[in-house]
Amino acid sequence: MRQKVILVLLDGLCEQVARECMGSLGAWLKAYKGVWLGVQSELPSLSRPLYECLLTGAAPVESGVLHNGIVRRSNQQSIFALARSQGRITAASAYHWVSELYNHAPFDPVNDRLLDCPECDIQHGVFYQWDDYPDEAVFLDAEMLRRRHDPDFLLIHPMNIDDTGHHYGSDSAQYRNVVRRDDIYLSYFLGSWLQAGYQVIVTADHGMNRDGTHGGLLEEERRVPLVLLGNAFNPDCKAKVAQTEICGLCCELLGLEHHKPFPGGVLNG
Repeated sequence: MRQKVILVLLDGLCEQVARECMGSLGAWLKAYKGVWLGVQSELPSLSRPLYECLLTGAAPVESGVLHNGIVRRSNQQSIFALARSQGRITAASAYHWVSELYNHAPFDPVNDRLLDCPECDIQHGVFYQWDDYPDEAVFLDAEMLRRRHDPDFLLIHPMNIDDTGHHYGSDSAQYRNVVRRDDIYLSYFLGSWLQAGYQVIVTADHGMNRDGTHGGLLEEERRVPLVLLGNAFNPDCKAKVAQTEICGLCCELLGLEHHKPFPGGVLNG
């Protein structure tokens, strides 16, 4: 199997709020016979450790990235590294911590924000360092990268859901409404991505609690969506997927040689 993959990582999105507020995503799921599977985040339910988990398959206790203050390059094998080393094209529209993990640390906004670097693991990128950088801009930056570079693997990582959750908590109109807005932004592009043959995975790193934070064991902090759209996925799948298996699922879709764990029963054939 050799597919192209878009991984949409909606930072800080609780699964329950996603199910209640993402009506456009629900429509695309019905039209394309996609699959909605929930997933439980690894611990601690913090951003940088879980970026590393999603993109390398290593739980935080294995990767050593145990909190957000660890600023260094990853010492694990990421999807980006595997893809680049096997001749695929990689790209990301993402928060600057992703650049620090897989390209350069610490982040230098002058040199690292806009990137075209064939020898880097993330070869083409638009990285931002502001939590309130508009999610609409993140999607537009991503679509520019897709049209310009035709990547095999594209990461799209907006931060406004997480930022709003920290200000108002998950049980707030502000949090729910930013989820609704991201649902609309996603709907601008999903049809063209699927028609172009991309396999689209929508998930989150962690959720958010009513106190406006995360990092613990509460259901709303750990339970996040995992939505699969594309013709490579089994529409009848009811598999229980671990967060550590999402990296391997991407690698399988990309047709990469790898040794990552990945879930059974998710892919057709």
